[in-house]
Amino acid sequence: MRTRTLQLVENSLHATDGTRVLLRGLIDYAGLFPPASLGMAAAVANYDAYLRSEHSWMLGRFIVPVVRLAEFEEAVGRLSPAQDEAAWSLSALPGPSPAADLARIHESNDRFAVSHSARRARIESLEVKISSAEEIERLSKLIPAELDTYFEIPWAGGAASSGLRDCIMAVAHCGRRAKIRTGGETADKFPASEIVVEFIRLCAASSVAFKATAGLHHPVRSLHHLTYQPDSASTTMHGFLNVFLAAAFLRVGMDPRLAVELLNEQSASAFHFDPDGLLWREHRLGLDDISAARRDFAVSFGSCSFTEPVDDLRVLGLL
Repeated sequence: MRTRTLQLVENSLHATDGTRVLLRGLIDYAGLFPPASLGMAAAVANYDAYLRSEHSWMLGRFIVPVVRLAEFEEAVGRLSPAQDEAAWSLSALPGPSPAADLARIHESNDRFAVSHSARRARIESLEVKISSAEEIERLSKLIPAELDTYFEIPWAGGAASSGLRDCIMAVAHCGRRAKIRTGGETADKFPASEIVVEFIRLCAASSVAFKATAGLHHPVRSLHHLTYQPDSASTTMHGFLNVFLAAAFLRVGMDPRLAVELLNEQSASAFHFDPDGLLWREHRLGLDDISAARRDFAVSFGSCSFTEPVDDLRVLGLL
């Protein structure tokens, strides 16, 4: 999805405790989804390799549709045996029949608990598309509390939409989590910075943890192809450093208008990590604030590529 090589800045960013705290477990792997759209065997093999790589500490959950769980189990069973490895953590996407899908999740977890598969795995979270606050209330009554459940909040109405506010209030009332779609294969799938900031602000005000998905392959806001096709159209994409640093700043009271400027920041040299935290322009974020935001608030983002974010972070000198 890259249209240009990231330029190394003269005042290069450097890997610090702050960057490790910010990036740890940040990237959920969604290789099955566009624009990568890998087959199950390839996605499973990739995730297995990433877990063994030097950057495995950045890797989060493997994302899989419930309808493909049997296919996932089969692909995992074909991997070479491994010793003394922690169970893979999965996030499942249900279809139009949530009750049936919850039964499938329970059965899959039970099978992995007793199987002698090459890898162990457990579905620990659920990601659910919804269209209204009422749907959140209804589905929350079906979903077991032990499943971390992210409701994908529609943002088409814009930052001032009462629907955005009502949905996040419903998520808070049900003790669940929120999810925002930050991109896609067409330019209209990328929300304006004001919408992203309002979503995060509302989550912070309601003590709702959130994750993001799509369009966050690159650390800093920049122009890229929408797909991996060479003739693909391009658009300006949100950077995952921008989004998660804005979340950490908003959590400690940053003015939303300033957070929009942070989300729109396109200069890597504007971000300065050090052992005590981060400086963006003249605004400082302490290591404890970054840690608390990642632990309790800004959880992760889904990406169909793990190597692209890692490669870009290397170019910036952050890894």
